[in-house]
Amino acid sequence: MTKLLPAVVLVAGLLLTGCAATPKMSVQDSCAFLNQDTFVPTGNQQQQADQISKHYQEVADKVAPEVAAPIQEMADVMKDVAGSSLGAKSEEQNKQLAEQMNKIGEYCK
Repeated sequence: MTKLLPAVVLVAGLLLTGCAATPKMSVQDSCAFLNQDTFVPTGNQQQQADQISKHYQEVADKVAPEVAAPIQEMADVMKDVAGSSLGAKSEEQNKQLAEQMNKIGEYCK
């Protein structure tokens, strides 16, 4: 039983750090991935905003950290949009999304 304990601790440690240790794409590969992304949401505005938020989150989890940070911000904005009564973006939210797109553009020229 005492020999099993270190193995259990090791496995638990790997499970806890597994997500943090997931390798990310390079910036170049991230930009190529984004250029190939063909995601199209469906449904009403609110459903589309929710789907877009989830898609942005999935993408942010895959790409290089430099590109992931603005995509994560976009996911957060779209989550707020999806939580609104109509699922429509405000002028301020459109501005926030445009700013984040410009940040991505700085890396993906």
